[in-house]
Amino acid sequence: MSRPALWCAALLAAVTAAALTGCSGSAERPAGGHGTASPARAVWKPRPGLTWQWQLDGRVDASADVPVYDIDGFENSATDVARLHRAGRKVICYVNVGAWEDFRPDRDAFPRSVLGKPNGWSGERWLDIRQLTTLRPVMERRFDMCRDKGFDAVEPDLVEGYGNDTGFPLTARDQLRYNRMIADLAHERGMSVGLKNDLPQIPQLVGDFDFAVNEECAQYDECGELSPFIAAGKAVFHVEYAEPRSAFCAESRRLGLSSMRKKPELGVWRSSC
Repeated sequence: MSRPALWCAALLAAVTAAALTGCSGSAERPAGGHGTASPARAVWKPRPGLTWQWQLDGRVDASADVPVYDIDGFENSATDVARLHRAGRKVICYVNVGAWEDFRPDRDAFPRSVLGKPNGWSGERWLDIRQLTTLRPVMERRFDMCRDKGFDAVEPDLVEGYGNDTGFPLTARDQLRYNRMIADLAHERGMSVGLKNDLPQIPQLVGDFDFAVNEECAQYDECGELSPFIAAGKAVFHVEYAEPRSAFCAESRRLGLSSMRKKPELGVWRSSC
């Protein structure tokens, strides 16, 4: 084949490949013009019934024989995540998106105008989630950190400020808008994302999130409200702190939840259903 003919054939192949890639049905959404999105990759979709470990106290201890680990994004390194991956684990990056924490390295990135009342945890204050243009770049950098360390997913915490005394007149509409932005940030970076608690908004948000994380739905007789996630084939990672396993495990299995008992400090100890 002549040189011009070779060039034309190569060009045709490239155009065809680009068209196929554009129609591949990737789970990612467009990057939104911020230049921080990951190259297209399959987003992990955790299915109901997966057992898990949730450890937010210090660097991860990899001794639990479970397929999913949820660990602190700041406290753990890319090496820690890679070690879990080599053992066949999927790894979720815990990041607080609803409150400022005075112990995080990026604490000075939050202007005083977004800081509200203390939320009951030492060193934490609620955020004014209405200020999307201020908070988005901070959360983008946090999610970049999760992506760059190799995490498969994000657990964004405190996404129900509208139901608390934050110091700001937050509404359910404000929360929906913020939570959807948070979900988009994870998906743009090729990571799945979980809805933490926020039970009243599950019907509106189940399509935006890939799994749920819940605390104490059995104690408050609320576990049935998580059923839309299970019905959609999405895992619900659930913990109880005070209830004995005999009080919730049978119901958890019936509902399809991934349940265990933990101590509130979320250390290594776990007792799975």
